[in-house]
Amino acid sequence: MAEVLLEFRDAVAVITINDPERRNALTIDLSHELADKVAEAELRANALVVTGAPPAFCAGADLTQLGNSKDEGLKKIYLGFLAVANATIPTIAAVNGAAVGAGLNLALAADVRVAGPRARFDARFLQLGIHPGGGMTWMLQRIAGPQVAMAMTLLGQILDADQAVAHGLAYAKAEDPLAAALELAGHCAEAPGALVRTIKATMRATGVMDDHAQAVEAELRPQVASIDTPEFAARLAAMKARISGR
Repeated sequence: MAEVLLEFRDAVAVITINDPERRNALTIDLSHELADKVAEAELRANALVVTGAPPAFCAGADLTQLGNSKDEGLKKIYLGFLAVANATIPTIAAVNGAAVGAGLNLALAADVRVAGPRARFDARFLQLGIHPGGGMTWMLQRIAGPQVAMAMTLLGQILDADQAVAHGLAYAKAEDPLAAALELAGHCAEAPGALVRTIKATMRATGVMDDHAQAVEAELRPQVASIDTPEFAARLAAMKARISGR
């Protein structure tokens, strides 16, 4: 049965698209389920890892539903990966296999991508005779640059794990991308949840700024607020105790 699985490992949520026979292709129902699971993860976790049941990460949108979709139908297919893109907690895509079309969008929607040995990043839209959707052209150019985006979108280039890392499309290659993603996410799991969310929101805001002074001002108020928290006081006291105990 096609489903989206959600499990929690301490303060890290793991979402798995589980339809291996169809290589985790996104139907409208699966996309809705993915969005619901992301919302649940945001309530209970400090970080989110998204992956697919082997052998694929996500083979894209279900072609039958895609072919019958107009504006509203397409937006329903977008719903799942847009929930990942808009998540308030850090998101990591553990790309364990092919990420094709809308599956590439799902990988791009995450803040960080870890690529496994079988990872393939494949736009595929042109080859199917369909225009890219879901903001793919914006996400891909922003992450990998216009030249790589052009090569993938219009020139049919498919990136493996090594190429993805070399071009900045993936943060790292790992033999076990899920384990590597969980290790990365663990750093957020140990931090105050409100602080994690505030820092992510600030990074989104400063990421589109052109002016350093603007960024300094954007960071100032949340930094002052964090200094006044009990969590900071406790960590500062623990650090002082360690130093005095040397």
